[in-house]
Amino acid sequence: MAVVSVPFSLADIPHSPGCYLYKDAAGTIIYVGKAKDLRKRVSSYFQKRDHDPKTQKLVQTIADVEYIVTGTDEEAYLLENSLIKRHQPKYNIDLRDAKSYAYIELTKEEFPRITIARKAKGAGQFFGPFVSGKERDYVLTVVKKTFRLRSCKNMPRNMRPCLRFHIGNCTGPCAGKVRAEEYARQCGQAEAVLKGRTAELVATLTEEMNRYSAAMEFEAAMRCRDVITAVTHLAGRQCVSRQKDYDEDVIHFIAAEGTVYLMVFHVYQGTLGGREEFIFEESAGFFEEFLLQYYSEHAAPREVIVPEVVDAGLAGYLGSVAGRKVVVTVPKQGEKAKLLELARKNIETVHFGDEIRVEELRRALHLADAPRVVECFDISHLSGTDTVASMVQFRNGRPDKRNYRRFRIKTVDGIDDFASMAEVVRRRYSRLVAEEKELPDLILIDGGKGQLSSAKRVLDELEVSVPVISLAKSEEEVFVSGVPFPLPFGKKTRANMYLQEIRDEAHRFAITYNRLLRKKRVVGK
Repeated sequence: MAVVSVPFSLADIPHSPGCYLYKDAAGTIIYVGKAKDLRKRVSSYFQKRDHDPKTQKLVQTIADVEYIVTGTDEEAYLLENSLIKRHQPKYNIDLRDAKSYAYIELTKEEFPRITIARKAKGAGQFFGPFVSGKERDYVLTVVKKTFRLRSCKNMPRNMRPCLRFHIGNCTGPCAGKVRAEEYARQCGQAEAVLKGRTAELVATLTEEMNRYSAAMEFEAAMRCRDVITAVTHLAGRQCVSRQKDYDEDVIHFIAAEGTVYLMVFHVYQGTLGGREEFIFEESAGFFEEFLLQYYSEHAAPREVIVPEVVDAGLAGYLGSVAGRKVVVTVPKQGEKAKLLELARKNIETVHFGDEIRVEELRRALHLADAPRVVECFDISHLSGTDTVASMVQFRNGRPDKRNYRRFRIKTVDGIDDFASMAEVVRRRYSRLVAEEKELPDLILIDGGKGQLSSAKRVLDELEVSVPVISLAKSEEEVFVSGVPFPLPFGKKTRANMYLQEIRDEAHRFAITYNRLLRKKRVVGK
């Protein structure tokens, strides 16, 4: 299969988790997918040559792509499920009839047990549905063990406690080892975690731990510490769907330089189902004007979640148009505030993503000016033969392919990446200096401290005072000249991921040139 031309700009798609929606020429959604990295996943459809027949047909039909950024990979799973069920895409046959995810249940008994429920029916408390069976089982195991809740179906009184009691994973209500009040407290803590209220629980447990420590009750203090550790870790992994019996709209905007960028997220019974984007000129009272105009043409859901207080009469107007009560909410915390933040994040990603990561890089490197033009160098060879170098340029957060350059190394024999790097840096910037052309705002070297030192020595000789850093592949560590240890920002930060993207592009460009030279040499023989 030949590589298919891309009908849209891949550079517009961010390196973020989320869902992508492929559309045909008529604008119909034909496929919904999820990804940890949206750009890499979407790019793979058009770069691979070994697709199965079904995927080949899909790729040939794609005319456009829409995407929704999520905060985590787990959120992407939930969003994908809801989008597939809502749009029934033609090429999502295997998932079209997927059933709802399972729940965790706390039964309604004097000593409730914790278990799995396929449906949220009955008198107990239900939490979920969960993203996957694996994630649900993990949450169930941790909560059951942490808060020592019973899981046995039958609980006759005065029986011998089971093994879970003896290893400390259950408080033994079956054998009368725990009072009803204390067991209810255990259940309350488990409920708080399953509802996502981990911050307040951690604060309470921390106070308890400190009191036990002050009273020299170290065993109880260690118990609190272990629960805090488990709850904190669980909070980072747990992802459940919000359960509602009504629809909501979540609306956020960013106003910048006289222009308003606004998004409307449609939430159908607790699950995000789609979005709309609007761009218009900023004016006094633009937000309320937008709401009036939008809901005069669209049916308002029961609740509209917005980032700022609006006129009290607006909710009444929306209710009169909809024919029922409409609540306008401005949340400050909790799940609704998180939905607002997700909407804002999508606006930033779609319209300001490049500016944000350039600014993040400036802050991470403590630069006085934003590194709007970044040039990156990489060396490529095969066992010391056909040694080449690449230079790629990113301008305002995006690759500027018109200013890519490639070099054949002329003065170095064999494997010597340091000398090769010195040669290519000298050739690039001696020419720019001689021709009095624009210098970059930042120079990025692919490699560790050795490659960085080689490049810095040449720049000093040429009296080029451009900041230069290197990115080491092993741990994605960033080094600056004269500092023996890497800079203290992690490889998952937006700034470091931006550097990785630039470095990976330079690596790709260098390898492509190296392969071309090897091919010419083999064909020439």
